[in-house]
Amino acid sequence: MEFAMSDMINKAQGFGLSLITKIAGSDVLDQLKLRKFLEKSLYQGSKSGFKAISTAQKTFKTSSIDHQRLPKQNKSIFDLSLTEEQTMTREAMSRFAQDVLMQIAHDADHHARFPEELWQYLEDLGLNYYALPESLGGVASEQNIVSNILIAEDLAQGDFSLSAGLLSTFSVINALTRWGSESTQSKYLTAFSEDPNLKATFATQENTPAFNPFKLKTQATLQNNHYFLSGEKTLVILGESADLILVTAMLDGQPEVFIVERDPTISIKSAPAMGLKAAQTMSLYFDHTPAVLLGDNDFDYSAFIDLGSLMWCAMAVGTCEAVKSYCIAYANDRTAFGEPISHRQSVAFMIADMAIEIDAMRMLIWNAASLAEAGQAFHREAYLARLLCAEKSMRIGTDGVQLLGGHGFTKEHPVERWYRDLRATAILHSGLHA
Repeated sequence: MEFAMSDMINKAQGFGLSLITKIAGSDVLDQLKLRKFLEKSLYQGSKSGFKAISTAQKTFKTSSIDHQRLPKQNKSIFDLSLTEEQTMTREAMSRFAQDVLMQIAHDADHHARFPEELWQYLEDLGLNYYALPESLGGVASEQNIVSNILIAEDLAQGDFSLSAGLLSTFSVINALTRWGSESTQSKYLTAFSEDPNLKATFATQENTPAFNPFKLKTQATLQNNHYFLSGEKTLVILGESADLILVTAMLDGQPEVFIVERDPTISIKSAPAMGLKAAQTMSLYFDHTPAVLLGDNDFDYSAFIDLGSLMWCAMAVGTCEAVKSYCIAYANDRTAFGEPISHRQSVAFMIADMAIEIDAMRMLIWNAASLAEAGQAFHREAYLARLLCAEKSMRIGTDGVQLLGGHGFTKEHPVERWYRDLRATAILHSGLHA
């Protein structure tokens, strides 16, 4: 028995070291100056024991694992001081956003395609490891909702649409870890830990006026102890390439969330929108599609929607920060009547208002996330954050275009893209998960 246990530990340590060695050889780490950060993160993950993994062919197989529900944080509510790990994570995500996402965002939006090379960057960055529990090779030992919000905000400073695509699988793993039953976690969390190429997304939005996420047209039925979905979802991020989809639907008059694997009964149609072009939004049609209920008796649909809204709000704040920084630089460089336009009070006040509103949005989001992380009620705070972000992010996007005058109306500057993307904050309900 002792020999078998020792052999297992040696294999786990060997796998962890081999993974660190592989990633250490990546040129991407040197380009983004992330080597020290990622090596530390991977070391901490491997310390708790990586499982030996076999080659996965994008299939989901049930494995015997302990239930991976993460404990709530034991902390003072709304503590604004960041941990050392959060600070390091923010630095890494910000550098990645500036050096990678911002550089390819224009072309991705122009061609309305999510760049394939980003998946390799995502694997090197190890984003999904932040959502996976330690026992499956990740670094999550407790609920880290605030950290997830920080990641979304920092990534979105590079690009809103690309961040939405990068965070889709990450968010599904968060939802499975937070709400998944023992059987669903055994099957799907294990699959994500074994196969970094698996992709996942959410299908929550419906093509109806004044969409209400609590009153859905998509219906679930129970037949012979199996669930089946019928209905239509729209604006599904990366809906064409996702292997796993979390779908909201009505079951016996109540909204629920279901896990759906890619299936021939799902029809796909492009759903191009004003913004989020790089996220390749799709419409999905479910025709008696097999599904699995996400949660147990403790599942809270309202909290599921609220956590998704907080992620959109965090991305809106990150994009608004990009708008503000760009407008400051432009106003200082652009001259009129012999002086920079930033000397004009109307311009300076408009930028100052941006900064004030960004801080206000951030405080509401962080407050709601901190309450959720501590296991406290946070619906009111999340609702207020969503209302403020929906209004003010669109205002900041509009002001960004206005400050550049005629230039703001052209694709020569990114403010027109940010204006289009930021409008999604008021449109989309959930679709991500903190």
